[in-house]
Amino acid sequence: MTAALVALAAWPASGGWPLVVTDAAGARLVFTRPPARVVSLAPSATEVLWAVGAASQVVGVTSADDYPPEARRRPRVGGVRVDEERLAALRPDLVVGVLSLQGPTLARLRSLGYRVLAVEANSLDQVYGLILLVGDVTGHSKTARELVERMRRAEAEVVAKVRGRRPVRVFVQVWDQPFLTSGAGTLTEDLLRRAGGRNLFPERHGWPQVSEEEVVARDPECVVVLGRGADRVRRRAAWAHTTALRTGCVAEVDPSWVVRPGPRAVLGLRALARVLHPEVRW
Repeated sequence: MTAALVALAAWPASGGWPLVVTDAAGARLVFTRPPARVVSLAPSATEVLWAVGAASQVVGVTSADDYPPEARRRPRVGGVRVDEERLAALRPDLVVGVLSLQGPTLARLRSLGYRVLAVEANSLDQVYGLILLVGDVTGHSKTARELVERMRRAEAEVVAKVRGRRPVRVFVQVWDQPFLTSGAGTLTEDLLRRAGGRNLFPERHGWPQVSEEEVVARDPECVVVLGRGADRVRRRAAWAHTTALRTGCVAEVDPSWVVRPGPRAVLGLRALARVLHPEVRW
């Protein structure tokens, strides 16, 4: 079972109660009613909770949460390390976290008696499943389904516009001290492919470190910078003869759109497609 299959075994399938789900960690959870006090341990989970209409049920978030703006007003339970005293004070009946980022933390909280929902999504299809799962669990199945339908329509529009066009060879710069990029098995790589791009390092997995020499030798046709740093790319003398710099295809994309598995992933898809295929009428 892959981590993507987070919406398995919903019973009844209509989203009624009781509801049985299997999360990304393989844990089986039974819900007799929607949770009233939810704590999110990841910005992506917070975005999904808000998007499905469960904001009023969220009683705690992390110090890294920055979207939507209203989430910043919720009590904080720490960052990478969870403040267990603050968490306990919030009396959550559900804690939501991302398995790949917080696996040991989620396992510990489960051992302490918290009901934990581990989620994971490394592709757009898996994001849809994650949203539907959170919608079902929180009692907002209809809103979640409608959201996913809108996202699928937005995806289909982008995919149709880039269909048949030659994939653009892309270096995704996650960080430049040292150089980190997005490899296979990430949401970013999945969005890049759907947007009409081809990852410069398809054989690497996760978020690998690469050398400047490797990047230049593979001659990217476009450089996508997650966050700020496009000006630094343009000033690199060693990169001057790459196709990307010669044609001016260097662009910045909001990392939260292409890294966080949530509703804004389709914005990231469109942003990437616009950068890679400016010849398309957007």
